[in-house]
Order: sequence, then structure tokens, then C-alpha cells
Amino acid sequence: MQFSDSKEEFSTKIKEYRTQIDKIDKKILSLLAKRQQEVSKVIDLKKEFNVPVYHPAREENLISRLREDADGSGIEPDMMEDLYRIILRYSRVSQSGHMKKTALKPGMTVLIVGGAGQMGKYFARLFTRAGYEVRILDKTDWPNAPELCRGVDLAIISVPIDATLSAIAQISPLLDKDTVLADLTSIKQAPLEAMLKCHTGPVMGLHPLFGPTLSSLDKQIIVATPGRQAEACQWLRDQLSLWGAIVIESNAREHDDIMAIVQALRHFATFCFGEFLSKQSIALGRTLEFSSPIYRLEFGMVGRLFAQDGNLYSEIIFATPERRQILKEYILS
Repeated sequence: MQFSDSKEEFSTKIKEYRTQIDKIDKKILSLLAKRQQEVSKVIDLKKEFNVPVYHPAREENLISRLREDADGSGIEPDMMEDLYRIILRYSRVSQSGHMKKTALKPGMTVLIVGGAGQMGKYFARLFTRAGYEVRILDKTDWPNAPELCRGVDLAIISVPIDATLSAIAQISPLLDKDTVLADLTSIKQAPLEAMLKCHTGPVMGLHPLFGPTLSSLDKQIIVATPGRQAEACQWLRDQLSLWGAIVIESNAREHDDIMAIVQALRHFATFCFGEFLSKQSIALGRTLEFSSPIYRLEFGMVGRLFAQDGNLYSEIIFATPERRQILKEYILS
């Protein structure tokens, strides 16, 4: 057989195979579209019954079953899991987008103290989209604080760590006794104690473990530290879950002990690595060509950290004497 004949035969067969693959791809797209239609029905049902977006047991059971099915069909289970985790994520994001507009307590009024800051703006958008009346009290608004606090159902403190205790002391006497008072600070013992001391009504500490740039709360962790009248605060936890967040309960001491490692020490180590790299006479871009997955991950973390507000991270890292002590022990180890 001549080369030209072999080339023609190859071109004919590869075209046939690719045509079949294209047809299969169209069927896959059609099935995904049908799946999304069923997801829309799930969204409507969850909205009707105020059921949270994320159902971990359902998702993990599905993944386990699909891995078994894939293995029995000659398909790599890891590939099947990767594929379906992408599908499930976009399904949750779609649900979260619809749930953003769902309020468990429609008509309630939410006050964001520090609402002009990035995290304050983020939570203000969440509550506004869901249909709550949202008021903002920022640094220049304190003369109007009594009026802004009148009739508020939920007051959220979202200010820098060093201003949190002062904000709590100033706002608490202006709140109704049944107003839920919460904070978003990354430390919990001191703010929770201050809220319990200054406010006689329901108190709940919250710590969102994410930044204000997310488009969705899908599977984002928020730590809740109960303070007083947990039943009166339950709707707030349920609302966050409805928007897709995973709400983890902790006491304030446990939270701060864990965050000293998870946040303060981790950020400190990343900062030190980045500062060291910046002083080396080596092309950092070139290092990525030689890098392992772990190095690329670390390098990406350095980039994200150094792109953020340095004052914010220094506050988080050195927020308490306990955190500073852990850093000393880390340096000496």
C-alpha cells in the first residue's frame, strides 16, 4: 500500500470516529441540559420549603455510587469523580444564585455596623438581594445611630478587629432588647464577651472563613459561636445555610485556639516565605517551570496574600497575645 493510500484511509477512518464522538458529545450536552431542568425543579422545591442548598450526605453517596458504576464500566473512577464534582458544584452555584433572593424572615431590618467596608458591603448585598431592609452605619454615621438602630431586628458588627469592642459598646445601648446582635470578627472570645456584657438580648458570634470577593456562599464555612438566646438566633444560621454556607458551631475558646493555627500561623508562614522569595536573586517565573504541585500551590498562596490589604492580615496574625505566643513558639521550633 502506498503512503498516499494509507494517508487517505487514515483520514477517512479518523473522520468517521470523530463524527461519532461529536454525536456522543451532543448527547452528553443534551443530557446535561435535561439534568439542569430537573435541578430547576429541585431549586423551586427547596425555595418553597426553605431547605439549604448543600446536602453533603446526598452528594457523597452519589459520588460513591458513581465511582462504583464507573469502575464496572471500564471508566477511571477518579475521572468520573472529578467530572461529577464539577457538575455538582455548578448545580449548587445555580441553586445558591436562586436562594440569594430567598428571605427566611421577609420584612426584617438588618443593620450593618461598618457597612462601607468590604465584608460589610458583601453581607449588605446578601441581605438586600434576599429582600431584607438593610441599613448602613459607618464611621461618619454615628450622629444618626439612634435613628438607624430604631426597630432593627439584626445588627451585625463588621469593623476592624481593633475597633470591634468600641463599636459593640457604642451600638448596644441603642438596640432593642430583642434585637439579635452578631459580629464578623476573626477572633471570638473578646467580642462575644463584650456583646454579652453590653447587650441584654440575643447574641451570636460569626466568623466567615472567606473573603468578600466571592460570587456565591456555596460550601463556604462560617463558624458560629452561640452567646445568648440561641433559639432567637437560629433564623440567622438557617438563612446562611439556605444561601449555601456550611455553618460550624464552636465555643469562642475553641475557635480562637484553632484559628491561631489555621489563620494566624498559616498567614505568618506564607508571609515569611513570600518575603524570603522577594529577596532572592532568582527569576521567580522561571522557578515555576521546575516546580512541584506543592510549590505552585504555595506560590499561589503567596501571590494572593501579597495582593490583599497588609493591615488586615497583620491584624489577623497578631490579633491576640495567644497568637503572638504561638508565633514565638513556631519561630523557636
